[in-house]
Amino acid sequence: MELKITKTTNPKTKPEGALGFGKYFTDHMFVMQYDNGQWHDARIEPWRNFELAPSASILHYAQGVFEGCKAFKNEKGEVRFFRLRDNLKRMNNSADRICMPEFDMDFVYNAIRELVLIDEDWMPTAENCALYIRPSMIATEPALGVHASVSYIFFVILSPVGSYYGKTEPVNLFVEENYVRAAVGGTGGHKVIGNYAASLKAGEKAKANGYDQAMWLDAKEHRFVEEVGAMNIFFVMDGVVYTPELRGSILPGITRNSIITLLKDRGYTVNETQVDIYDVRDAAKEGRLTEVFGSGTAAVVSPVGKFCFQGVDYTVGNGKMGPIAKEMYDEVCGIQRGRKADSYGWVDIIKK
Repeated sequence: MELKITKTTNPKTKPEGALGFGKYFTDHMFVMQYDNGQWHDARIEPWRNFELAPSASILHYAQGVFEGCKAFKNEKGEVRFFRLRDNLKRMNNSADRICMPEFDMDFVYNAIRELVLIDEDWMPTAENCALYIRPSMIATEPALGVHASVSYIFFVILSPVGSYYGKTEPVNLFVEENYVRAAVGGTGGHKVIGNYAASLKAGEKAKANGYDQAMWLDAKEHRFVEEVGAMNIFFVMDGVVYTPELRGSILPGITRNSIITLLKDRGYTVNETQVDIYDVRDAAKEGRLTEVFGSGTAAVVSPVGKFCFQGVDYTVGNGKMGPIAKEMYDEVCGIQRGRKADSYGWVDIIKK
C-alpha cells in the first residue's frame, strides 16, 4: 500500500510555556481506512476533523482501541522512539479482542516515522517533555445492531506534552471499594476505549475527596489491587517489590514490563502476584511499606505519597519519592533520551 503525503499550507501556532498533557496537536495526522476486507487510502494529511454518520458503530457500541507511546528529542538532536513496535503489537492484540481487523505493523511503524519527522519541529526537548503518539482505530459502519463493524478508520495524532499530572510531587490515591474497572474475562487486559469510560466515575469520586486517582480492586472479592487510574502499580514491602499479576483484567503495560526487567537486572526481588489491599494497609501501619509507585507511558514513574482506605489515610514511607522509584524513573528516562545505554533494544533512532 502506498503512503500519500500532503503537507499543510496553514501551519498552526506552536504553544509556548507549560504544555500540560494532550492539549495541543501537531499540523499533520496519519489516516487509513478499512472496508471490503482490506486497508486502503493510507495518507499523511493536515490535521482535520472526521465526519461520521450518527449511526456509526463507534458511537453506539464503543468498538474502538488505542495506544499511547512517545518519541523524544535529546540534546544531540536525535529523534528516538521508545518501544513503539511493542505498542503496535499490543494494539493488534486489542483489536483482535473486540473483532477489529489487524494492521501491518511495519507499514504503520514506517508511517508514524514519516509523520513524526514531518512534524519534528513540534517536539519539545525540555526534561519531562516528549511528543506523545496516539494511534487509534474506530468502527465506522453506519448501521445499528450489535455486531462487528465492516468498516474502520485507523489514525495517528501527535501531541507535544509535559507532565501528566501537572506536578512533580507524589500523588495521593483513594482505594475504590465499590466501582470496578474490569473483570477477568472482560477487556481489562486490552486498551479498549470502553475501559476508560468505566473508570471515570471512580476517578471523579477520588478527586472530589481530594485525591489524584482511584486505586482499583478486583471485581470478585474487592480486595486485590489491580491498577491505579491509567497506570500499573508497584509496592515495596519488606524490601520486595510487588506488582499485581496479569490475569486478564490488568493492562500489560509497556512501562510496567520495562520496570520489571530493569528491577530484576539490578538485583531486586520482584513478585508478580495478587496484592491484597489489607496486606498493604498492614504493611503501611507497621512501617514495612516503604514505597508505592505507578508506571505508565504518560507519567513514566509516579510516586505515591499516601493512600486512603476505608476512610483512613496511610502515608507511604516519608511521603516522598523513594529510592527505587527514583532509580526506575532515572533508568527509563535515561534510556529514552540516550543518557543511559539501551542494552534491551527498546529505542529506535529515526532519521530523515
